[in-house]
Amino acid sequence: MEPLQHFCHPEHPLVFNQNERRGYPCRGCWESVLGPSYSCTKCVFVRCHHKSCAELPLGLHHPLHPIHPLILFDANTNYPEEKEKSKCEVCKESHDEYTYRCYRCDFKLHVRCGSLAPTLEAEFHDHPLTPIWKWIAFTCDLCGIKEDKGMPYLCNPCGLLIHRKCAYYFPRRLKVVRHKHPLHITHSSLELHESDSRFCLLCVQKVDTRYGLYCCSKCDFVAHLNCAMDGRNREYINLLELKDGENEDEELDQSVESAAAYKVKKIKVGEDGTEIATEIKHFSHRHDLKLTEEEVHNNEKCDGCVRAISPPFYSCAKCSFFLHKSCANLPMKKKHWLHRHPLTLQKDQSRCDACYQSCNGFVYSCESCYFDLDVQCSLVPEILTHEGHKHQLILCYTSFEQSCSSCGDRRNQVFRCTRCEFAIDFKCATLPQTTRYKQHEHPFTLSYTAEDDSGKYYCNICKEERNSNHWFYYCADCTYPAHTKCILGEYPNRKF
Repeated sequence: MEPLQHFCHPEHPLVFNQNERRGYPCRGCWESVLGPSYSCTKCVFVRCHHKSCAELPLGLHHPLHPIHPLILFDANTNYPEEKEKSKCEVCKESHDEYTYRCYRCDFKLHVRCGSLAPTLEAEFHDHPLTPIWKWIAFTCDLCGIKEDKGMPYLCNPCGLLIHRKCAYYFPRRLKVVRHKHPLHITHSSLELHESDSRFCLLCVQKVDTRYGLYCCSKCDFVAHLNCAMDGRNREYINLLELKDGENEDEELDQSVESAAAYKVKKIKVGEDGTEIATEIKHFSHRHDLKLTEEEVHNNEKCDGCVRAISPPFYSCAKCSFFLHKSCANLPMKKKHWLHRHPLTLQKDQSRCDACYQSCNGFVYSCESCYFDLDVQCSLVPEILTHEGHKHQLILCYTSFEQSCSSCGDRRNQVFRCTRCEFAIDFKCATLPQTTRYKQHEHPFTLSYTAEDDSGKYYCNICKEERNSNHWFYYCADCTYPAHTKCILGEYPNRKF
């Protein structure tokens, strides 16, 4: 096809490409371009267009504004103050996409909202959708939002009324970081597995199965449409090449095979015939480490998880370096459900992105972006059973902050109960069940309810009042209660 001289890029003609695969954003609608396209081959910044967006007419008459013609312009070239005023009459939003505008009335339509195509082939639906060019009251059968005045798309065979934005926005299938299978969109509860209740397993809020949601066809996992589309949850991989009948478990499995973090120097054979590494060279320390089964009485901490050391552990004969056997056996690489990229084990000082606490022990770090996860948080399961609550807790990630029932801090990411309002953050979910405090002779136990019914509760360390609803550490032998932060210190995940 002949090069196209386009109004948005007068410097160079745009060249046709029958099968664009790089996924650049379209200058017209800002969706990824895959397939027939036009782009500039001379500019560093690739001005790429879908073929349909590049060939849009520069002017048209539209049934929503029949009295004047509408002219195509590029909303991305507006100044910010003009762009804020440039809201589409259909979706009521301002986007960096091509817009048709009446310069007499300042009437505006995004190119997708104002498309005059007789039908729309929506990715998520099997039937074509017909636009209704009338302002009517309706409830969108996909997102469930009620409109007092809107212009929906109609599916005649199914009787569905759908927002124009929803018709374009939601893909048929997608992948979220926290689930190993792809999810597919549905707007019929008949497709779901039978279950006592329906909760979105990303935000742990109720799901209304009368409207659209994403679900897994292989297991009992559902999610709100917007939760699955949220950039913090969505995993951007190419699902186009996977057919519905293929085994997707192998390709999308969360596990990552990894080499050990140490080299074995000496081995002994146990009574059951099991080989035990008695001396190792660990990546995190310059000296060899020897396996010990003896108790330690001087409150030493593990250099991996920064928790009190207990047998069995590896130690260095030349310096004060200790490592739980379980920490020594941590894999060098793992794929975690909190992050979309594989994580690598490192010995570093950082701030954990789950509990928000400073750490100088082992962390799992992403080599592609600034994401760190300390050892304790990396081991917490997505569905948590905790001694501090009688029901199961599920990790939820929301756009709003929720209060932790254990400490009162507010976080976007907490473990929530589906039966009551109980929630805890990562910091409290990883509190040690028992710990010691300086020279106090007895260990302290994590307690979840007030020690008596006096109505007055204080910390024996700082002498300040305690919230009776918050967790605390308690020595029953000495009747000695204390705040968790007073027992563990300001930096509980740092050694020295």
